[in-house]
Amino acid sequence: MSTTFNASVAEHYEQLMGRWSRRLARPFAHFAGVTDGERLIDVGCGTGSLTYTLRELAPNATIVGIDLAQSYLDYARARGSDPKMTFERADATDLPFADGSFDRALSLLVLHFIPESSRVVGQLRRVVRSGGVAAACVWDNYGGLPHLRLVFDVASTLGFGRERSLLRPLTAPGELEAAWKAGGFRNVTASTLAMRFEFNDFDEYWSALSVGEGPTGALITNLAPDDRERLREHVRLVYLSAKPDGPRSFAGTAWVCRGEVP
Repeated sequence: MSTTFNASVAEHYEQLMGRWSRRLARPFAHFAGVTDGERLIDVGCGTGSLTYTLRELAPNATIVGIDLAQSYLDYARARGSDPKMTFERADATDLPFADGSFDRALSLLVLHFIPESSRVVGQLRRVVRSGGVAAACVWDNYGGLPHLRLVFDVASTLGFGRERSLLRPLTAPGELEAAWKAGGFRNVTASTLAMRFEFNDFDEYWSALSVGEGPTGALITNLAPDDRERLREHVRLVYLSAKPDGPRSFAGTAWVCRGEVP
């Protein structure tokens, strides 16, 4: 499996996104219809944000979290132990589980980073039993993440990273739903989830984005030092917006979709 997500240091991912994905995990699990006692798989579990949320919501469920990033898996395992919850290194495009192994498959903030996303959708359907549910959540990268758009828009204005597209796979309106229908799911339901990203000041905001994880981190860290500082200063001016430095809150929107396996 190939991925366009820059994953290396789990602690850096937590600073960039993990703390926010935990906020999104609970409403996503409710949207997916998770109930206690089920066999669940978290595809692209990362540092375990959704996996541990599933454990809280369904303490008697059997949960498997899979990911390719070993550092993320190590971090997830270190957060706690439970005989009914395991983490495995596996490829989302070729899941090492028998047909119908799970009652429900969930994928949080992963599919838009996998070019072969249709293969993942097929694997979700395969490993879920007939009558079970597969659900996914992806960011609305283009229109729903203004705190990230700020960096990319300023960078483009300065002539940096213009080749990067914010229109990632499955993140345009209707794309996730269309992928589920094309994958053969029935009773497909699509919606959006909203949350907020809060930062105490510009330094916290910038440090979270510039640690090197994800597309934003890759953009920033690949710049020459002088260009990086130039980008930082222009982003700072937009963040401040002619007001004193301090807390700022940004809205965030994600697309969600679920469907039943025939």
